[in-house]
Amino acid sequence: MSVFPLSRSRRASAALLLTAVAGLGAYGVLRAGTPPPSSSADLPEVDVAAVLQQTITDLQSYSGRLAAVEQVDIRPQVSGAIVAVHIRDGALVQKGELLFVIDPRPYQAEVDRASGLLAAAQTRADYLQRDGERAQRLIGDNAIARRDYDEKQNAAREAAANLQSARAALALARINLEHTRIVAPIAGRISRAEITLGNIVSADNGAAPLTSIVSVSPIYAEFDADEQTYLQYIGHARQGGKVGVELGLGNENGYPRAGTIQSVDNRVDRSSGTIRMRARFDNSDGLLVPGLYARIRMGGGTPHAALLVDDAAIGTEQTKKFLYVIDAQGRAVYREVQLGALRGNLRVVSSGLQAGERVVVNGAQRVQPDARVRAHLVAMGGTPAAAPRAEGKAE
Repeated sequence: MSVFPLSRSRRASAALLLTAVAGLGAYGVLRAGTPPPSSSADLPEVDVAAVLQQTITDLQSYSGRLAAVEQVDIRPQVSGAIVAVHIRDGALVQKGELLFVIDPRPYQAEVDRASGLLAAAQTRADYLQRDGERAQRLIGDNAIARRDYDEKQNAAREAAANLQSARAALALARINLEHTRIVAPIAGRISRAEITLGNIVSADNGAAPLTSIVSVSPIYAEFDADEQTYLQYIGHARQGGKVGVELGLGNENGYPRAGTIQSVDNRVDRSSGTIRMRARFDNSDGLLVPGLYARIRMGGGTPHAALLVDDAAIGTEQTKKFLYVIDAQGRAVYREVQLGALRGNLRVVSSGLQAGERVVVNGAQRVQPDARVRAHLVAMGGTPAAAPRAEGKAE
């Protein structure tokens, strides 16, 4: 058998072919040792819940501040030295209760002096009145000159005027004496004493107040509502209708206190598009304090069907709100949604969802869009569902 030597080009082609065959063989060996694709046990685990559909009444939430129905700064109406302080900081006081005493001695002396002047004026007025009556009789008999008659009549009238002035002076002196005893003009909770025993106070209107009192119950909550809320809920209140509101403090869950709209401002602020409102609440327990931050919720209108999801399920991406919906293949689908009011821990979803769809309520941070997940069914709101676990399909 004859053997012909291979040309250089043929030897190179053969070498490339052997290299390719060797590479394919090595790939087959490696491929045989590679594990199969990930099973469902390797998928990220999330809790999912079915979207709730409920009949609700629209609610609007606002932030506001509490304000006292009555508030009084206590200022002295006469000048003098403080000789007694009868208040305890932060205590409840009744209307008419004694708070401070200003030294009454100068004012008592003025009362005594005005009483003496009044007595003298009374005596002189009585005498001149009788003298005028005698002159009246004498002028009828032409027994007295007309000039003398006129003088006696004028003296009687002047004495009567002086008597009236003396009475007014005594009344003023008694009022000033009463003002040395500073009493509570309203019932409520008193602040601290800004002026203490021994200090001199002045009746000047620019002087600092001695203390202040705020009423306790009822109490106001003041807030700014938008135009649509006013048009939808508040407009008919001006015709005598009552609008209910709810209130919650910063450390309270929900809105446990109920009240009604007390007053609405007479115009809308054109710069903000809001109108000032004031709601009235009972405060018999005294826990509400003027100035506290308050959460206020107001509702009305016709009940309607709405979709609700756990507020924790909603994510934020710049100005967008989104959540993940689990489809029939067990994939997490990114879904942009429009939101409504918060009701407890549930948020109304106005668009972007359908009733019965399942959304991720826990573990969304482990989810990638369009990726399969291992889903555990829970009830909306976070409590375990009665239904068994439902896992997403995995291939």
